[in-house]
Amino acid sequence: MMTWTVADAVDYKDFPADRSKTGGWVPAALILVVEVCERLSTMGIAVNLVTYLIGTMHLPSFTAANIVTDFMGTSFLLCLLGGFLADSFLGRYVTIAIFAAIQALGTGGLAIATKLPQLRPPPCGATAAHCKQASGFQMGILYVALYLIALGTGGLKSSVSGFGTDHVGTLTAVTVLVYLQDEVGRSWAYGICSVSMSIAIIVFLSGTKRYRYKKSSGSPVVHILQVVVAATRKRKMDLPSHFDSLYEDSPEASRIDHTEQFRVLDKAAIVAEGDYEKNGGGAPNPWKLCSVKRVEEVKMMIRLLPIWATTIIFWTTYAQMITFSVEQASTMERSIGNFQIPAGSLTVFFVAAIMITLAIYDRLIMPPWKALTGKPGFTNLQRMAIGLGLSVFGMAAAVLCERKRLSVAKAAGGGATLPISVFFLIPQFVLVGSGEAFIYTGQLDFFITGSPKGMKTMSTGLFLTTLSLGFFVSSFLVSVVKRVTGSKDGHGWVADNINNGRLDCFYGLLVVLGIINFVAYLFCAAWYKASKPKSSLQMGNIVKGQEKC
Repeated sequence: MMTWTVADAVDYKDFPADRSKTGGWVPAALILVVEVCERLSTMGIAVNLVTYLIGTMHLPSFTAANIVTDFMGTSFLLCLLGGFLADSFLGRYVTIAIFAAIQALGTGGLAIATKLPQLRPPPCGATAAHCKQASGFQMGILYVALYLIALGTGGLKSSVSGFGTDHVGTLTAVTVLVYLQDEVGRSWAYGICSVSMSIAIIVFLSGTKRYRYKKSSGSPVVHILQVVVAATRKRKMDLPSHFDSLYEDSPEASRIDHTEQFRVLDKAAIVAEGDYEKNGGGAPNPWKLCSVKRVEEVKMMIRLLPIWATTIIFWTTYAQMITFSVEQASTMERSIGNFQIPAGSLTVFFVAAIMITLAIYDRLIMPPWKALTGKPGFTNLQRMAIGLGLSVFGMAAAVLCERKRLSVAKAAGGGATLPISVFFLIPQFVLVGSGEAFIYTGQLDFFITGSPKGMKTMSTGLFLTTLSLGFFVSSFLVSVVKRVTGSKDGHGWVADNINNGRLDCFYGLLVVLGIINFVAYLFCAAWYKASKPKSSLQMGNIVKGQEKC
């Protein structure tokens, strides 16, 4: 009986992977269980954390917002670490197992931190003046738990990133989990996260014999550095008149077409005296001489960077949906009959907008677009442009809503709950959510398809750093605006109490930055040109220098 094996993959015993015994939808589903539980934990914490920091830990509004955005920013920044470890040393299987365990530990620690009275300040007195902020020790314990979760998220996201399962987990988090946090207890909700992740690890390990494993081909970071170092060493050398004179050791069918951009890097492929020294086996020293393919791979990664930089601002806008927008909701009328909607659950409109937008795009937009243009849908760059545009409109809607909310607060003279419906916030959630439906799928596909074969996990991590930097930019802007517009009484655009601030002005600043960024993105998108590997069909059609008929 013939055995079919999978190229570049082995089974758990390190033998060539048998196609009939490994892979398929069942092992994929086992892996995605981990992704669902990761989203359940991370988003269930993030969307409602600001209310805990303000209401229980008694922190100022802007401080609470920055803690949330720093937590989320660190989570996604650590995706680079996870991708590096998975690509270079551990492989995806071990990486997922280790970091899932770290996240289970972190959520368990957070459950304890929110349960013990000693780890939170006493309740406020009759006035705000009698509120005692959390001590350094109490915040320290909270930070340890949060950043263990951030480390777990970083290790998992670059190895497991499914857009559909991502939002299934998120939807459960912003509805069921947030309700449990507010009505049953945060420690119970976080405990459920820890237990669910522990179960997910067991489920994941149960598929060990069915997974396909890929051997590491070396660190992509090292490969990039080798090209940079080799090109720097030969920076004074002249390039040959034709690129065919450059060094190439890859099979012809797997080569990448030479491009004229960033020609300074081509110098890494110039063959010079001493390139083969102290490197036995007849191969050149990779720190002195790199192949054209390796150089072109680095060029591919560089071409991604302008698009990468101009999509960061979207995630700065997104950060407002889980910080200030949730705080806005906590001051507004949220009752439906006898049921009060948790402030953090308003993000359900955000997630619903994503799912509805994807359905409309797939069923209503793509068919006529395909009939009109002959293309199956919008390109990655077009989808990202739509996402950026929708985020600008979302922030414009947020400006109008906040002006209305502030006018009501002024007329009512403050109070715990203002006589204005929380549903005024829906337009900003829907517009930014619809924007994410386009930009997330566009970014993920763009970074994966636009990167070299051996750098796919790294490029996913690069994509996720746009989320990270978006959150960090939000923290930076809040800090700068607080410093520039603040006053001794705690007022300013981002006040200690948002009823005393001008959050509408802060949102207006984001609108202006979004418009400027959108224009810059259009220029970068027009400049971008993707590299393509040599077509296998083209290779097959060339015999002895002549094309077949």
